[in-house]
Amino acid sequence: MNDGKTRGRISVHPRGFGFLVVEGSTASSSTPGAQGRPTTPSAPDPSAFIAPPDLNPFLDGDVVSARITSDASGRFFASELALVSRARAEVFGSVVLRGGKRYLRIDRSVANTDWPLDTTSELAEGTHVVAEVSGDRLVVARVVPEGADLGVERCIARHGLRAVFAETLDRAAEEASTRPIPMERRRDLRNVPTVTIDAASTRDIDDALAAYPADASGALRVLVSIADVDVFVPERSALDREARLRGTSVYLAGRVLPMLPEAISSRAASLVEGEDRPALTAELRIDPEGRITSVDVYESLIRSRARLTYDAVDTFLAEGHADGVPHAVESTLRWLRTAVARLGAVRAARGGVNLAREEARIELDERTGEPTAIEARRETPAHRLVERLMVAANEAVAEWLVARGLPGIFRVHDEPSPERVRTLAQLAHNFGIEAGFGPRLSARSLAAFEAQIAGARFEPAIRTVLGQALGPARYTPDPGPHFGLGAPLYLHFTSPIRRYADLVVHRILKGYLEGHRDYEDIRAGLAVLAADCDRSSLNAGKAEAERHRMLVARLYAGRLGEEVSGNVIAIKPFGLLVQIAGTGAVGSIAMEALPGGPFRTDLAAQALLGHSHGQRFAVGDRIQATVAAVHEELGRIDLVPVG
Repeated sequence: MNDGKTRGRISVHPRGFGFLVVEGSTASSSTPGAQGRPTTPSAPDPSAFIAPPDLNPFLDGDVVSARITSDASGRFFASELALVSRARAEVFGSVVLRGGKRYLRIDRSVANTDWPLDTTSELAEGTHVVAEVSGDRLVVARVVPEGADLGVERCIARHGLRAVFAETLDRAAEEASTRPIPMERRRDLRNVPTVTIDAASTRDIDDALAAYPADASGALRVLVSIADVDVFVPERSALDREARLRGTSVYLAGRVLPMLPEAISSRAASLVEGEDRPALTAELRIDPEGRITSVDVYESLIRSRARLTYDAVDTFLAEGHADGVPHAVESTLRWLRTAVARLGAVRAARGGVNLAREEARIELDERTGEPTAIEARRETPAHRLVERLMVAANEAVAEWLVARGLPGIFRVHDEPSPERVRTLAQLAHNFGIEAGFGPRLSARSLAAFEAQIAGARFEPAIRTVLGQALGPARYTPDPGPHFGLGAPLYLHFTSPIRRYADLVVHRILKGYLEGHRDYEDIRAGLAVLAADCDRSSLNAGKAEAERHRMLVARLYAGRLGEEVSGNVIAIKPFGLLVQIAGTGAVGSIAMEALPGGPFRTDLAAQALLGHSHGQRFAVGDRIQATVAAVHEELGRIDLVPVG
């Protein structure tokens, strides 16, 4: 910049100071203070320290310009900060009174000081509110009612989530839900035994399954029918604009923030049992070898015969019958199991890995909403059946689009770099597994690695480490492979009620089926749209993970002093992250609590090395520790090593 200033984004630390994350750096605001390497000798460090007084006028995420300086030790500092743009429209906090004036004590992960509060109401001290940001002042947007879960409200505001729909949108959704279903070009599948399989609590049901028995050649046909949301949410309508802004539904334990109003997401579009629903169906022909030999995509009208739960399907698959599975759909489930077995054999041969998140599952009391138990989430045969068929449909539709030269929003997962491969091999070694990947990681060698960890006591921990090493997938208008799945092409087609990217794919498919052939206008905006979907997905994932950590911390508040064991899953500047065995919960051990220090970080070995007594703590190590403290607002569990 001509004035010698650098532009960056503010990252607020709960202890009152902050960091400037320089634009274009790889540093993340979720890891404040991470010391990156400059790309050139004269480039500033990706994160520069901001002293508390300089931080006062700013909020976490604000884009600012600043002057960067360094001291003799090489540490960088930001000063002369000037606001470029605000990143958030709302903040959460509690009212405080000073000198007869009202201020908002903002969530300390968002602001390091109290801000003046404009309000005509005589709000009592301690009242929790959500306030709109207006320059350097705050205006009350809504008062949080007594008894509300403050953790949810804090999480919503912290991540800038859209929590409520305007009345005009709710009215538009109610009107859209009564819209007649267009039947031209739509195949009537209401006589085909079709089922949905979801958690018992699911209300936004967007996928249904059916199967025809194998023909004389042994081939069978599976019908994956997905809610036709476009019928109720026309492109460029007010509902569509809101859905694009949200990008995805957000699932905070105890509360769902849907992408679409409930009149559509839980009623009109949801594939509820016994009701006629418009759908887009991907019909897959699967031969006895597990190959998908043909794909047909068409608009349909379906009627679910049974709303099945994962638990009921698990029982049926294990015992051949279940109370929650009607006799009329038993044959459907048996043929779906056959299809999944065939697809699984092909998928195993081509490689890849199950990238489903391994995390703790929190049980909530239905009456109070308080966490009551925690356990590691495990994939069951019913989950695997649905997941395999959804993945197969997503792959098939991606190939269907590309074969016809159509645009789309694809889901691409890049092959890991040689550096990431070396890191993963070292992490595996720390867990006692010799990976031997070589310079490049292939999908088959990744599958072989997964086979080595299956059933091991440290499997949840190493899966967490594996996901970090492989990195995230991304949305892009450019078709490409999905490395983690071993798929040459992939996209999201199966959840248009919950994800905007799927809705875009549906509209492209329907346009083609209606005879549309000129896609230049669509292609022009897909790059921006894909980037928007990526940001929404990432932000939702952060919010869901944070809410989860908050509840885990709340649960462990009643377990102070309890001894736990776990595996180290990450080395951080402050110390260690430990995944607690049997639960999937993660706690932290501060550097100063570790015996044998001071320590230096060995990045190649992913370990902390003590300067005396040969003490060493590495990713993969088993550690016994005691629960010392919890910080619910930060979603943090503090552990101290035993002995």
